[in-house]
Amino acid sequence: MRLKPLGRTGLFVSELCLGTMTFGGGAGLWAQIGDLQQADAERLVGQALDAGVNFIDTADVYSAGASEQITGQALRNLKVAREDVVVATKVYGETGPGANARGSSRGHIMDGVKASLKRLQLDHIDLYQIHGFDPATPIEETVRALDQLVRQGHVRYVGVSNWAAWQIVKALGIAERLGLSRFESLQAYYTLAGRDLERELIPMLASEGVGLMVWSPLAGGLLSGKFGRDLKGQEGSRRTTFDFPPVHRDRAYDCIDAMRPIAQARGVSVAQIALAWLLHQPPVTSVIVGARRPEQLADNLAATRVELSADELQALDAVSRLPAEYPGWMFERQGQTRRQQLRASLRG
Repeated sequence: MRLKPLGRTGLFVSELCLGTMTFGGGAGLWAQIGDLQQADAERLVGQALDAGVNFIDTADVYSAGASEQITGQALRNLKVAREDVVVATKVYGETGPGANARGSSRGHIMDGVKASLKRLQLDHIDLYQIHGFDPATPIEETVRALDQLVRQGHVRYVGVSNWAAWQIVKALGIAERLGLSRFESLQAYYTLAGRDLERELIPMLASEGVGLMVWSPLAGGLLSGKFGRDLKGQEGSRRTTFDFPPVHRDRAYDCIDAMRPIAQARGVSVAQIALAWLLHQPPVTSVIVGARRPEQLADNLAATRVELSADELQALDAVSRLPAEYPGWMFERQGQTRRQQLRASLRG
């Protein structure tokens, strides 16, 4: 299990991160995603830590807070040293009926961190992330509130999830101008069958030195190997009960068709090939994997041992490549000569 620095920080996190969305259950959506209670969730946490994972991600809205509570109790029951685990959680979603019990306002952030710390039974959160973009709150208010939490010691680093490139760059500019703590990571959807963030977000991350945490790396189970043009998946599986995130099905099936022979030749699962492809992408800091069963987590953890060849990576890239869009195709055309000049100067 490799360790990588998170963004421009000195904090090292494992290339796989244990996601806890399956912890807690409850009504509606959360019952469909997973309803692991303390003993079963604790078993998965211990399994991940034993495999070298030092990074755990949760959120205040997962199972109405039960996920944080179970995660914190698991770390306590397993007697995990605080310095041996990096705990990430998120704030933004609705946590109560009131008009201010949601969003990324100063008030909701301050209330949210106190509640999360209590549920997690921790004195600080390593990575505190804004879970979504709030059109009602000025970005400066959000950045100032997060900086205050860092200064108070409640939070070590701050990040963001599901924001556009321009929104993140604006926040980074505000932080730099005012001398505030900046976003060090983006948590975003990225899969072989969903490479949309390569258009704007990944170039921005590389330019600004922001780390990338990948959520739903198997496209909600669609790339698990249980689905295909002629495979509908098992009844009760994640994709049959909660059809999310949105995926271009034909492209996804093309990707699955390309991954199957690679997986069969290596004697591994299709899911491992999908995860391994992500682990081979330079912008990726950590891939979040969640599970309901120990054998499912074991299969995901084994993806770190899969080394894809250059030919295999090229084949997967060809079948999953995004169609050209403006201004990307103009960048490619107009920048060709200058890129050649740059490569020649580096060789010299």
